[in-house]
Amino acid sequence: MKEEQYMRMVFSLARRGYGTTSPNPMVGAILVKGKHIVGKGYHKKAGLPHAEVIAIDEAKEEARGATLFINLEPCVHVGKTPPCVNTIIKAGLKKVVVSMIDPNPNVNGKGIQALKKAGIDVKVGVLEEEAKKLNEAFIVYMEKKRPFFTMKAAVSLDGKIATKTCDSKWISNEESRRYVNKLRSVMDGIMVGINTVILDNPLLVPKVLRPKKYPVRIILDSKLRIPLSCEIVKTSEKYNTWIFTSEDSRADKEAKLKSMGLEIIRIPKEDSGRVSLKHVNEELYKREMVNILIEGGGELNSALLKEGLLDKVVLFYAPIIIGGKGALNLVGGKGIDFLKDAYKIDIAVIKRFKEDIYLEGYVHRNY
Repeated sequence: MKEEQYMRMVFSLARRGYGTTSPNPMVGAILVKGKHIVGKGYHKKAGLPHAEVIAIDEAKEEARGATLFINLEPCVHVGKTPPCVNTIIKAGLKKVVVSMIDPNPNVNGKGIQALKKAGIDVKVGVLEEEAKKLNEAFIVYMEKKRPFFTMKAAVSLDGKIATKTCDSKWISNEESRRYVNKLRSVMDGIMVGINTVILDNPLLVPKVLRPKKYPVRIILDSKLRIPLSCEIVKTSEKYNTWIFTSEDSRADKEAKLKSMGLEIIRIPKEDSGRVSLKHVNEELYKREMVNILIEGGGELNSALLKEGLLDKVVLFYAPIIIGGKGALNLVGGKGIDFLKDAYKIDIAVIKRFKEDIYLEGYVHRNY
């Protein structure tokens, strides 16, 4: 079997940890001796053994002289678990084939150097681009010191997310909504602005049986306008909820919300009066939030695009036209004056959910 084939098996193993490894990356590992796989493993959750350690434990004595295939450079630092390079060296492996260097500055090439110094043959770069796609959120989190933001929306063919009366249930079909709920269950957080809470009264939780996890519900609410009767407040004892508000919003409302189980996070606001996205990012990074799904309205989508913070878009186009100047657009704000300044999307996936068209793409960067 070719190296690429083994590595694709590694990717499949790694994906089993999708939604449960954060803030760690998804990692899979396979040990090959001769033409036989003698050990395999994947990282299940932060704090639990890493993929290569599990594979070596499974292989036992067969690990000696074997080749390790792994999608991310083995760690060399002490975190919640001991350094994996020590285990690899001790096991007597002959060769290590790695897809990509770890962007974590605590590792970033040091693991490769340690293996080579111990006399182990190391090959780096097998299916590197696929490996980067697999851990795209982790890479952004490490390199940009902020979460990876994915904008999700159901839209009409003319780009509307609601009618002029704010009716939006349901633009997309049931199959599309099932997919969205699976997506929610692998996210660290779901973020919306206060207008979405007031207009839609969402619950912001994955509606699936036994989800992998319940993401933190994140509300941007500079003036603490959130209604005490809304679903988010009423369910705050059950689901973790953070409200980002300005430093001068109502103290009495804060006390009431805290007593109901919500966490209030006060940060500076921008000249516009909205909470500062820069400070929101800093706080989310400190709290180890890697993957955030944006389910807000046009103003939040516009602000994230303008600040260069939006990484990915996931859109469900329904075969309907809403029309009307008062209908709500996918992206609000002032808009652009010239087409040359339009935000460009690198489309990665187009498929169908019955009559709905699913589009997945990345906000194009000129750097």
